[in-house]
Amino acid sequence: MEDAQALEEVVVIGYGTQRKGEVASAITSVKSENFIKVPSPDASKMIRGQVAGLAVVSHDANPLSTSQIMLRGITTLKASASPLVLIDGIPGDLMTVSPDDIEQIDVLKDGSAAAIYGTRGTNGVIIITTKNARGEMPTTVDVNAYLSTQKITRKLPFMTYDQYVDKVRQGKPGAIDNGGHVNWLDEVLQTPLTQVYNISLRGGSKTTNYVASFDYRALQGIIKRSDNQMIYPRIEVTHRMFDDKLRINASLSGYQQRYFDASDGGGYNSNVYKNAIMFNPTDPIKDANGVWTERSINDYYNPLALLYEVDGENRATNMRMFADVIFTPITGLDIKYLISGDTYNQVRGFYQTQKHASTVKDGRNGFASRGTNLTRNDLTEFTVQYHKTPVKDHTFTLLGGYSRLYRNYQFYWMNNFNFPSDDYTYNNMGQGQALKDGRAGMSSTQSENTLIGYFGRLNYSFKGKYMLAASVRYEGSSKFGANHKWGTFPAASVAWNIKGERFLEHVNLLSALKLRAGFGITGTEPGNPYMSLNTLDFGRYAYTGSAWAKSIRPASNANPDLRWEKKEETNIGLDFGFFDDRLTGSIDLYNRDTKDLLWDYTVPSPPYLFSNMTANAGSMRNRGVEIAVQAVPVQTHDFRWVTNANFSTNKNTLISLSNDQFISIGYSDQGGTGEPIQSTTHRIQEGEPIGNFYGFKTVDVDDNGYWIIEGEDGNPKPIAEQQPTDKKILGNGLPKHYLNWNNSVSYRNFDLGVTMRGAFGFQILNMSELFYAVPMQLSRGNLYQKAYEPVFGKRPLADNQELQYVSYFIEDGDYWKIDNLSLGYTFNPGSKWFRSIRLYGTVSNLLVITGYSGIDPEVPVSGLAPGNDDKWRYPAARTFTLGASLKF
Repeated sequence: MEDAQALEEVVVIGYGTQRKGEVASAITSVKSENFIKVPSPDASKMIRGQVAGLAVVSHDANPLSTSQIMLRGITTLKASASPLVLIDGIPGDLMTVSPDDIEQIDVLKDGSAAAIYGTRGTNGVIIITTKNARGEMPTTVDVNAYLSTQKITRKLPFMTYDQYVDKVRQGKPGAIDNGGHVNWLDEVLQTPLTQVYNISLRGGSKTTNYVASFDYRALQGIIKRSDNQMIYPRIEVTHRMFDDKLRINASLSGYQQRYFDASDGGGYNSNVYKNAIMFNPTDPIKDANGVWTERSINDYYNPLALLYEVDGENRATNMRMFADVIFTPITGLDIKYLISGDTYNQVRGFYQTQKHASTVKDGRNGFASRGTNLTRNDLTEFTVQYHKTPVKDHTFTLLGGYSRLYRNYQFYWMNNFNFPSDDYTYNNMGQGQALKDGRAGMSSTQSENTLIGYFGRLNYSFKGKYMLAASVRYEGSSKFGANHKWGTFPAASVAWNIKGERFLEHVNLLSALKLRAGFGITGTEPGNPYMSLNTLDFGRYAYTGSAWAKSIRPASNANPDLRWEKKEETNIGLDFGFFDDRLTGSIDLYNRDTKDLLWDYTVPSPPYLFSNMTANAGSMRNRGVEIAVQAVPVQTHDFRWVTNANFSTNKNTLISLSNDQFISIGYSDQGGTGEPIQSTTHRIQEGEPIGNFYGFKTVDVDDNGYWIIEGEDGNPKPIAEQQPTDKKILGNGLPKHYLNWNNSVSYRNFDLGVTMRGAFGFQILNMSELFYAVPMQLSRGNLYQKAYEPVFGKRPLADNQELQYVSYFIEDGDYWKIDNLSLGYTFNPGSKWFRSIRLYGTVSNLLVITGYSGIDPEVPVSGLAPGNDDKWRYPAARTFTLGASLKF
């Protein structure tokens, strides 16, 4: 009975749903009862560790941060690597909807499932289904509320006040006692309080259903003045008429966001934490006259002044409206028309007072800026779906449709400085003298593009034993070049329910066995909508005979052959179940070949106007294995233990950067250390994986404390004799393996959940140690104590050893985390007012087991320089939450 119910579960696929037992593609579903409860505006954290092959990386505790998401490796060099996110079929992002309003999240992982979305589905598809009301049901009210606080998980080993003063006594170059005694990190940290409240109302009759919800999230971070306030209103109504032949559905939702802006549009200012950890502990907070202590050192600012001599606010509004009509003239035939509008509008203001360091260092006597950006996404879709069993045991579902997506982006920004007073902050921009002197700045831009698609799909099932799905999407984008406006994206998948065969009917040990295979082609659009066109800008002044005028000139090469990146993916999978589905799982093997990669190339001039352009030429491959297993080891009347684990591994190879028309040198250096080193950190190279660290390999230090590196010939040499050809591959910043283990235990009314996850086979560039574990940096502030400890077990680095990007600062990043521990108790009062009350507590980021010496081994994995641990990153935190869920 239990395995039959599992097969009847509904999985959301592109433009529809399908019974789990008939799915022929790699799709994973996570329902709301399995979500991880964390106080975040980012819905992806609720399914972290529950989907094999989906890496959800949260690299800091900034309340404004969202997770980085990568599905089955890096497949592009210049375009976005983020999956397509759909909320009830409408494009959005993982902040678009309140996490407490989500009923189910489905992840379409392989090309055969995602190809129905064409150029938008190449990085996978995350489909979010919100909570809704269906059919006749009494009015129900759900209330969720929780409070949380945080504590920093690790403080970097900078010198204490006593250790620093000891360096002053020793006469170490750069050590200065300025008479103060301050723990700067403690001064900027706080014990935050986060509050989350959600109330939802659902109900309806046979003909009309409604959902209304309101969500308030006031998130605070462990650094003072870092916050994020979110409000999510939502209302949705569904009405059925003409004996259910016509269904009308309409929804209005979105969010309002407000947060302190400390960095001219960017929210939290990373300079606060940076200066708090490296500011001289003998510098007083203020001098005898009450003026903030500042020093004439480059990039050295009083962190408290950065917090309190700034005024700023960022306000954003997202409004989503959609309506659809479904007409069912005969049983099995659904004709659907959908329209939606999604508008995001952000307005921000920023001001540095006349007491800010910029007054002295930048010559600004008060600095203000204002900016805004507006994004619109308008979607129209028309679909026809027919479900029929014309002959016994033969079931068909046919889908055909049209889609049009219009996107518009607008932006402007202005600044001014030298204000007569701080009274108006950013609310009277014209008062600044810089505008009158012609030194104020401003910029604006607008872009738009359209994506049109025609698509169709056939699903066929014979006796539930043999399944076929085939789809095709013919799609056109205004971003493509004139010769490649349209593309075709086909897909097909088959499945064989082996358990349904007669020869396995009496094998009671086996409850499910299904073999799947699929192939699909998806694409990636260029990021800039005008990359295929000639663009213009202003040149020098030219004399027209009567006056001087600005000349207009071409600004880029036209590329009529610019087209989508094409990803061809093959997936073979096996689903299995034993002991009446007490043990279930799946195994997937995939191969992704990305062709026509977008990249920047040097081209001859002439015939081209300019010596560089963006074109399609390269190719890349990702191969991997995903294994997921779930078991119910113990199940009694009062006690139940469910455990599931998943493992994934990926191998990436950049096959080529060139073709017959566009030739590359075969590699490109990426990433950067920043000043004063100013060195790249990674190299992407043909035949190698993305993410390779590339630099000098240190093997020793000499008797004077200077680095000794390995030369091109493999022999040691002084770092002073370095040559570019001495650089080597020093590791890779992308984890090769991910392992996740989740457990859920219930005993009567008690429930316990433990989620654990780990990443293995990768390295991290410890930027903090690179900059702050070298004695030479003492003149720029505080350092690690280990800056004066022996290197390679010999002696400390020389006081004048220059900063160098070398392998000594690259560490293994393997980690295992007890990510979330929750304990709850559910009361069933038997009252006509209360259905249930659940009280619970959780601890997130409870324990990290790692050999990495930085703040946290969970570092960014996206882009072409993964594994760089930002020395100024917002710290990681441990979160403690108490909550209550009430159902009326």
